[in-house]
Amino acid sequence: MTQAFTQTAFTRTPAIPQLPTMPSGWPIGSYDSYEEAQRAVDHLADSDFPVADVTIVGVEPMLVERVAGKLSWGRVLTNAGMSGAWFGLFVGLLLSMFTPGAGLLPILIGLVAGVGFSLVFAAISYGATKGRRDFVSHSQLVARRYDVLSQPRNAERGRDLLAKFAMKTHAMS
Repeated sequence: MTQAFTQTAFTRTPAIPQLPTMPSGWPIGSYDSYEEAQRAVDHLADSDFPVADVTIVGVEPMLVERVAGKLSWGRVLTNAGMSGAWFGLFVGLLLSMFTPGAGLLPILIGLVAGVGFSLVFAAISYGATKGRRDFVSHSQLVARRYDVLSQPRNAERGRDLLAKFAMKTHAMS
């Protein structure tokens, strides 16, 4: 298998694949959170380990949707009005900058138009759901664990560095 490389003035690193590909390398550490995996890779970087050979792999990915609150007509229209006001104000300011002697009229027109259009589109969108999704949520892609992989040429050294890091971390807690 051939591997593409990118060349800079300072390093020769493997090129990031353009298409989705399976990760390669040997496991040198496994962590319960992404933050812990990041800390491990940061430790490797601080130890002058060639981190261009490292990959963090989320194992058993899950899509987690956290519900943030209930939607109502009041909340939908308030949010739409505020969003439309900001956009309308921005457009109005641009118009007033390029219209000599126009005064505040372009700003006022932009503000009213932004609020009006935003309210209409939000009402149509929310009304079309007919109450089937009356909540706001935020989605995240998370994994059960995060494995740190290294290319075989450096895997043993990486495993040793992370084992010492784990002992030092556990000794401090």
